This record gives sequence, C-alpha cells and structure tokens, in this order.
Amino acid sequence: MRIGITCYPVYGGSGVVATELGKALAARGHEIHFIANSMPFRLGPVSENISFHEVNVNSYPLFEYPPYTLNLTSKLVDVVRYEKLDVLHMHYAIPHATSAVLARQILAKDGIHIPVVTTLHGTDITIVGQDPSFAPVVAYSINESDGVTAVSQYLKEETANTCEVCTDIEVIPNFIDSSRFRRQMKDHFKAALCPNGEKVLVHVSNFRPVKRATEVVQIFEKLRGEGHPVKLLLVGDGPDRIPAEHLARELGVIEDIRFLGKQEPVEEILSIADVFLMPSGSETFGLAALEAMACSVPVVASNIGGIPELIVEGETGFMCDLGDVDGMTDRVRALLLNEDLHARMAAAARKRASEVFDNDVVIPRYEQYYQRVIAKSQVPA
Repeated sequence: MRIGITCYPVYGGSGVVATELGKALAARGHEIHFIANSMPFRLGPVSENISFHEVNVNSYPLFEYPPYTLNLTSKLVDVVRYEKLDVLHMHYAIPHATSAVLARQILAKDGIHIPVVTTLHGTDITIVGQDPSFAPVVAYSINESDGVTAVSQYLKEETANTCEVCTDIEVIPNFIDSSRFRRQMKDHFKAALCPNGEKVLVHVSNFRPVKRATEVVQIFEKLRGEGHPVKLLLVGDGPDRIPAEHLARELGVIEDIRFLGKQEPVEEILSIADVFLMPSGSETFGLAALEAMACSVPVVASNIGGIPELIVEGETGFMCDLGDVDGMTDRVRALLLNEDLHARMAAAARKRASEVFDNDVVIPRYEQYYQRVIAKSQVPA
C-alpha cells in the first residue's frame, strides 16, 4: 500500500507512535509518505520507501495567523494526486483529520477517491474536543473519516461520552519494537552517573503540567530524606521543567537529579533504570511506560485513563490514586528494597510488553484495518 501519514512532529506520544508506525510499515514493504510542517522527531534518516513532504506555511499581510489547516489541505491534495496514495492516516482529529476530509472532497471533484483514517490519541478528545469552540469541528472530522481508531478502550469510551460521534471506533493500542526497546548492558553509563551504586529512578515526558513532574521530585525527595541511595533522571522538556528544577533546589536534592532534556535513543537511559515514575493526571495509553516495561523496568503510575489497560497491578508495576505522593513513594521504596519483588516485576513487565504490544502483534492490525477501510470506500454509496 501507499500510505500518507500526518502527525505533530514533536517530542510526545502521538508523534512517536505515528512515526514508528510509518517506519514499521515501511519495513514490511509499504510505501510511506510523511506529510508535516517539519521532520518528525523520531524519523531519522529517510529510507528507500519513506518520503517526507514538508508543509510550507506562508505568511501574508491579510492573515494575522498563518492558515496551517489550509496549507496542509493543499499539500495533502498534491501528495495524493502525484504519489497515487491508497489511504491517508491522520493522527489527531484537528487540524489533521479536518484537512484530510477537505482534501478528500477536493480530490473527489477530479474522480480521485482517497479514504481517510483518523487515530485519536488523547488531548484531541480530552482537552480540545471538550472546548466548545472546537467541539463541532472535532465531531465532524471524526464522523467524516472513513475509519477511526483510538489507542485505548478508555479513549474510545471517552470519545463516545464527550463528542457527538456516530461512527465506529476501532481500538488499536500503542506498540513498541521490542528488539530495540530491551535491557542493554550499560554498566559503564550507570557507573558514571551512580559512582556509589545508587539506584536510578527515571521519568520521561514532555513536561506539560498534566505530567505532574514536580510530584516526581517530591517522591524522590522523600526517598532521599529516608536515606535511600538513589538518583533521578528526568528526560524531556516542556513548560514544567523549570518549576521542577526550582522545586529540586528548594528541597535540596538538585545535586542528585539530572535534567537530560530530549534524548534519542531513550532506551539507553531506560536500560539503567530501576523504577519508572508516571504520576500523570491524564494518560490515554502511556507509551513512555510501555517503553520502560519493554526495557524490564517496573512502573509506578497513576491509576487513571488507559494506564490500567497497560499495567497489571502488582505484576508489572503499581498504580496509585492520582496525587498520592506518599503511596507512590511506598511502592517505589518496596521495589528498591525487595530484590525478589523487583526481579519478578521486571521480568513480567518485559514479558507483557513483548508479547502483547510488540510491532509484530499490533502493526498487522493496522494493515488489516487499512484494507477494510479501502475496500469499504470502493463500494458505491
């Protein structure tokens, strides 16, 4: 198949999933065309059957804000027409699915029929979709798509509850390449960061307020205050990085924390982690937690959103009530002090990640879904 993919090219779950999906599909022989305003973060060197088409956003005195949605629409029309795509896969309802639906209408005038698949990732429903100024466009873009997927059952139900949706939504979870995301021998790396054999806690996010990075610092300070030899690695960047740094200074633990910024490949950092922390206020799936599990790292997370579909409580990690810093500290402490518990959970986390969420399990579901949508769109109305 010739597949067009549009996503936000940023450091975050939806962009990562879309990019990794395209790379995995290309590895399986499909022709992939990424269409975005800049190179997706994880795309890296473009391979033989992967192309990147940049959406140019021009400024005109007439427009106070450049009309990205219309620029994207024009680019989609151009790529579909000249690359003869079989399907467009849009990640996020607006503006991506909105642009694709408009592009489909424009192309239909020339007798070109291009089906649109939209994948919902989270904030397009839980935040944007609940904003009255966007809700009608979100609902329209979903309902006008030829196929719609959600990354978790939770998100599917949330979409039905918050949007006026009259189309079926297929749940296809996020995934990882378990041959890449696995525990690697990085003893020299860990020795450099932990010269006295300290344990390592890791948090990876885009540091938006919903990720609650300051709670990670609070948990770490409690453990340090009890005398536990631990280090904290914070990976990523965003608006809450500075507040987290300020809190670490106020609590006197900044010397034992490393703010690493955006890192690629993150699996090398996860390979020296002992516990992964995710105290998020909202997670429709929890891709960062899945990557940690694949690297044999037990996860301590909030019991919210799609997290219960990923973590098996007491087996691959622990879940606590939202905002329960003391409870999360207790769970981390248990994993640090009980070697048998840690080893058992680390093995179970790896097993679940590789058996349930591996590329080879999930990617064929996307292929089958594309084929169903394409076949359905070819049937005369």
